[in-house]
Amino acid sequence: MKKWFLISNLLLALAILAAPIQPAAAAKAKTELLVSAAASLQDSLDEIEIAYEKANPDINLTFNYASSGTLQKQIEQGAPADLFFSAGKKQMDALVKQGLISESKTLLKNELVMVIPSNSKKTFMTIKQLTDKGIKKIAIGQPESVPAGQYAKEALTARKVWDSLEPKLVLAKDVRQVLTYVETGNVDAGFVYKTDALTSTKVKIALKISPSVHTPIVYPAGIVKETKHSTEAKAFYAYLQTKAATSVFEKYGFKLP
Repeated sequence: MKKWFLISNLLLALAILAAPIQPAAAAKAKTELLVSAAASLQDSLDEIEIAYEKANPDINLTFNYASSGTLQKQIEQGAPADLFFSAGKKQMDALVKQGLISESKTLLKNELVMVIPSNSKKTFMTIKQLTDKGIKKIAIGQPESVPAGQYAKEALTARKVWDSLEPKLVLAKDVRQVLTYVETGNVDAGFVYKTDALTSTKVKIALKISPSVHTPIVYPAGIVKETKHSTEAKAFYAYLQTKAATSVFEKYGFKLP
C-alpha cells in the first residue's frame, strides 16, 4: 500500500512537471489601429508610433502611407481605416461631405519648395528658369491625387509657365517618389514639401515657393466614421494634438496652425 502511495505521488509530480506553465492571466490582445496617412508624414509618424506604443502597450499602430487622393479613394471604397491624416483640405472635405469622417481638425501646416540634386551646380532665382533648354525633366506629384502636385501646378500656372513645362513633367504617385527622382538624378528638379527636403542629404532647396501662388498647405486629421475601435481612435486623435506629438512634427519642419 505504501509502495502504491509513493508511485501515485511520483506520477502526480511528473504530470505537474509535464503540464505547460500557464500565466497568471492571459495576455491582453492588442488593438490594431490603422492610420491612413499622407506619405509626407511618414518620418514624423514613425517616431510618434514608437512613443505612443510604449505608453500604450495594448495598442498596435499600423500606418498606410500613400498620396492623400489615393487614401481618399480607398476610404470611399470601404477600405479599412480608423483615422485619416491628409496633406490636403480638399481630400478631407470630400470625405466629410460624404459622411465618412465623424470629426476632423487641421493639425499642421507645410511649405512647398523646389529641390535639385545636392551635387547640382544650377542656381535658380525664379520658377521661370525651368523653361531653360538645359532643364530636361521636372518631377511633381500627380495633381489629381497628390496635394503637393496640385500645389505645384497652381504655382506654375500662376507664374504662367505650366503650359510650356508640361512636356518636361514627370508625374509621381506621391511626394516621396518625387524626392527619390531628384535624389537619384533622374530629374533636374522637383516640387516637394519643405519637410521632405529636410529629410534628405541628397537634395537641396533651390527655391521656396511663395504661399501666395497656391492653396494653403494644411494637414487635417480625422476619425473614420466606420472605425471599429472608436475609443482607441479618439485617444490617438487626441494624442496627435498634444505637445508630445506636435513637438515631433515641429522637429521635422511642420508648423502648427
